[in-house]
This record gives sequence, structure tokens and C-alpha cells, in this order.
Amino acid sequence: MIVLGAILLILGLILNIYLLWVVGVILLVIGGVFWLLGAIGRPVAGRRSWY
Repeated sequence: MIVLGAILLILGLILNIYLLWVVGVILLVIGGVFWLLGAIGRPVAGRRSWY
């Protein structure tokens, strides 16, 4: 999710499409929160790990 957010953020900046930029930022933030929760051992959506 973090990688997809970064790609959309870069594409939004290069192509000057505001919607891609906003979606990229949102995905980066959500991905960062999930990464942080997983790093401290909290289950995300009822699961401890995603395969």
C-alpha cells in the first residue's frame, strides 16, 4: 500500500493530476499506520499477519 501510494503521488505530481496526488497521500498515510500497527504487534482487522 505504501509503494502504490508513492507511485500515485509521483504520478500525480508529474502529470499534474490533483486526484492522483490526493489518493497517493491517503494510501501512504494508511499504509504507514498499518505498518506501524504491525510493527508493534497489534492485530489489524482481526489478523496478526497477512500472507
